Amino acid sequence: MSTESHSLAQLCAAFAVKRSGYHAWVKAEAGERERTDAQLRPKIRTVFEQHKGRYGAPRIQEELAGQGERHGCKRIARLMQAEGLRGCGSRRFVPRTTHSDHDQPIAPDRLAKAPAPTGPNQTYVTDLTSVWTDEGWLYVAVILDLWSRRVVGWATAPTLHAQLAMLALQMAIKHRCPPPGLRHHSDRGGQYACQEYRSLLRAARMEPGMSAKGNPYDNATMESFNATYKRECVGLAEAAGGYATRAEATLDLFDYAEKYDNRVRRHSALGYKSPVDFENQVNQTTHAHRLQGVHQTGSSPRAIPECDGC
Repeated sequence: MSTESHSLAQLCAAFAVKRSGYHAWVKAEAGERERTDAQLRPKIRTVFEQHKGRYGAPRIQEELAGQGERHGCKRIARLMQAEGLRGCGSRRFVPRTTHSDHDQPIAPDRLAKAPAPTGPNQTYVTDLTSVWTDEGWLYVAVILDLWSRRVVGWATAPTLHAQLAMLALQMAIKHRCPPPGLRHHSDRGGQYACQEYRSLLRAARMEPGMSAKGNPYDNATMESFNATYKRECVGLAEAAGGYATRAEATLDLFDYAEKYDNRVRRHSALGYKSPVDFENQVNQTTHAHRLQGVHQTGSSPRAIPECDGC
């Protein structure tokens, strides 16, 4: 029903509304809630589009808070629904078992009983996954620092071999210079159990550990990253037609891992900070405490060491 096909008198009679009440409603100014909603809608859409539809209400709330805009998560969710915006929702973690049909040594599960890391370069977790391209499968190896969720090493290859996993580990060693005793956790796959990979771990003085048989939950953080990468990066590419080449998929992984996930994406496990911001905040706090100690003792300040490649 509309005023184009029905008179105002007919409409008011149909809805049992007085004409005076209708005119008062038309002339009334929008309330404070409606005005705020109208101002908030484009801001929500801007954040949503900046993150390519990856953010839901909680992360958009944190992003706006970082801009000085304080709004409830339920309000943002309501406005997103009204705008037809739906972020890439998390999927339930479904564990997968690893085919460990090999006769290589299996390292004990050190992560299950180890305390949670309290700083960087204490525990690394790693896993392999695959991405389809028009040229065939691309295999991906990724290493995370369990403390900050930062991608510290990654590599891609057209075949699934030990060298792929070793390239990712070599990147992590080069850029992070981890201290002796770092816990390295993986599944029981042959790429991680082979002699070449074990020799690389031994040379870096890392302690290897592997998930208990049939229990991948202790590597859930790594599995969660792969699931998120598939959803937020590969999924968007597939929606646009997929990857034409392995090189294209590799470049997209670089953009997602190094430029977006490490530096921009807000992680709920880190208080909705990016891994780089999380590490930098802790470094700044540690440096401030050291400077405070310097002023109290009168000794010379000591710079926090940074690795520039071993």
